[in-house]
Parts: sequence; structure tokens; C-alpha cells
Amino acid sequence: MSKQSVQALAWGCLTLAALAALITWIGVDVILQYQDRLWYDVADHLRLVAWSMALALVTGIPAGIGLSRPCMRRWADRLMQVFNIGNTVPSLAVLALALAVLGIGERPAILALWLASLLPIVRNTCEGLLGVSPALTEAARGLGMTAMQRLFRVELPNALPVILAGVRISLVINVGTVPLSFLIGANSLGELIFPGIYLNNQPLLLLGAAATALLALALDGLFAAAGYCYLRRRGLAR
Repeated sequence: MSKQSVQALAWGCLTLAALAALITWIGVDVILQYQDRLWYDVADHLRLVAWSMALALVTGIPAGIGLSRPCMRRWADRLMQVFNIGNTVPSLAVLALALAVLGIGERPAILALWLASLLPIVRNTCEGLLGVSPALTEAARGLGMTAMQRLFRVELPNALPVILAGVRISLVINVGTVPLSFLIGANSLGELIFPGIYLNNQPLLLLGAAATALLALALDGLFAAAGYCYLRRRGLAR
């Protein structure tokens, strides 16, 4: 048996042991009692993550590309602070501001989550593009490629590992922040966590917190595996 197989087996055993301990701690009866509500909240949780991450990708990657261009590099550090608003301001304050603008419900939650998810994507996109070897861009220029061709055929493919790392960080931050959206009327796994706090119902609180943590770990693992497979297929895996 190879070393990698032994490590995979060891991690699998540890994971199963941790899950068994977590289920025992929460209680099988509690999980069965709230299973319908749990799946409903997980679905709403994932919907908020999907919408906010889609907005973060659509805005963050172009912004990172723009900041990496030669004409913008001198202003990149200052402008990066604009995208840091969602991280420097406490999450509850961002939610309150979003509530004041859009009212109660999912829309202010998506706005706040979008702001919280922007910085890692913008920063990693910018840094990834700035880290591309000048020799590659010079070679592409020598071949007669236009600026857009160099961007899409040379710079972005070589910066992709760094960009995906930023998206991965953003995804985990997003999943962990979503439960707070309960406070402004958006359904998520916060529907289990906060009532558990208010009612001093520890099993319910543990169920919501554990589900959030496991969801973050599962999405992070899936995204990492998918990203590695894609990069390996293109010969960019490290």
C-alpha cells in the first residue's frame, strides 16, 4: 500500500470517527426530529451562497483584471480597500446597512454576502495576473497577440491556480457568514442556530452549527477536488 493510500485511509478513519462523535453528541433523536427542517434550511442556505458567490465572481474577477492592468497598478492598493468594505466592517453592521437599503428578506442578505465575498476574489485575481512571468507575456506579444488574446490565452490560464484559491477562500467565508442572514429575515441554517441560542436548546444549536461547518467543509473539498482535476488536465496543477 502506497504512502498516499495510507494517508487517505487514516484521514477517512478520522473523519468517520469525528462524524460518529458529533452525531452522538447531538443525539440521533434530535437529528431525526429536525431532519425535514434541516434539509429545508440547507437548501435555502445553498441558494443564498449560490446567488452571492455568482455576483462576487461576476464582479470580482473583472475588477481584479482591471486592477492588474499597467495603467491601474499604481492605484491598485488604494482601490483594493473599496472591496475590503465587507471584511473591515463587522458582518452584522453590513447586514444592518443592507437591511436599511433593501428591507427584510433575501435581497439584503445576498447584498451583504456579496460584499463579504469580494475581497479574496479581487485580490487573488489581481495578484495572480501580476505574478505571471513577464517572459510569457513578451513571448505572446512577439507572436503578434493582441492585449485581449494575451489576457485570455496566456495570463488568465497561468493565473488560474491563484484565482481558484481566492474563490475557495471566498466560498468558505460566504458559507460561514450565511447563518447571520437569519437576523434580517432570510432563511438559512441560522433558523436552527439562533432559536437554539434564544431557547437555550443546545442540541438544536449544535445541529445548526455542525451542519454549517460540515457544509463549508464539503463545499471546500468539492471545489478543491474539481479545481485540482481541471488544473491537472491543463497541466497547471502544483
